Amino acid sequence: MKHVVSVSLGSSKRDKVAELHLLGRSVRVERRGTDGDKRRFQQLLAELDGTVDAIGLGGCDLHLWSQGRRYTFRDVQRLVSVVKHTPVVDGSGLKNTLERQAVERIEQKGILDWAQQNVLLVSALDRFGMAEALATRARAVVFGDALFALGVPLPVRDIRTLAQLAHVVLPVVVRLPFEWLYPTGEKQECNTPRWESTFRWADVIAGDWHYIHRYAPASLKGKVILTNTVRQADIEFLRERGADLLLTTTPVFHGETFATNVLEALIVALSGCRPDDLRESDYHLWLSRLGWDVGVVSFQSAQT
Repeated sequence: MKHVVSVSLGSSKRDKVAELHLLGRSVRVERRGTDGDKRRFQQLLAELDGTVDAIGLGGCDLHLWSQGRRYTFRDVQRLVSVVKHTPVVDGSGLKNTLERQAVERIEQKGILDWAQQNVLLVSALDRFGMAEALATRARAVVFGDALFALGVPLPVRDIRTLAQLAHVVLPVVVRLPFEWLYPTGEKQECNTPRWESTFRWADVIAGDWHYIHRYAPASLKGKVILTNTVRQADIEFLRERGADLLLTTTPVFHGETFATNVLEALIVALSGCRPDDLRESDYHLWLSRLGWDVGVVSFQSAQT
């Protein structure tokens, strides 16, 4: 049996274990949260090194990509340096393929006509593929990186401006402690609404679930949510706030979804390839083989 573990700086309340059958193989998938404890995070990485087939990094990014250029978080790189044998991925290698494809599939399946949608992408610099796909299809897009990650009242509305922002900001951002930019540990459980007018403007709210959860207003009536890592409690959160529809870029297993880092770790484990050897075409091939597609969660029945 293949064994994949996602080690997360996020809340341990979101931990999950599942046994999946993929392409005739059994795979054990685990998510282990460390509640924002970097020391425990690094210790767990060291313990797993050489004992599992692939490790995913959750609740943090190792790399950010913009226009083919990779920026590495020094803080996270230091934590991961204890792993010497097992492949480690953060989901960024797969996002460019999976999330770009998800935007296309949503329209192909007749779920949404992007030309009729105003979209708030809460964080674009950690999912540039989705940002580019939305920029070419949606009626209008607001990229919320400055709003939500930096707390600056600067809604970016153009992909070229986003790229310019990335060129200037990312070399500085990746030198900062990761938790300054992203909710970790118990902060993932908090909801403190921010920039409510931007949420009201949007028909579709897309991107990282923890940003959406942390800053969502009391009412999401009529909204479509496009994200990935959701648990049953998250589905209840959205139902209670009146959202219309939840679309997930990652497939639904047992009524819930795993993060992109888990799926990338699964592909690494099943393929036997090192992460740096996987190209975009390889990800497309594995996504096709596995039959992974956009998840659609109904708030009426919580079934897909």
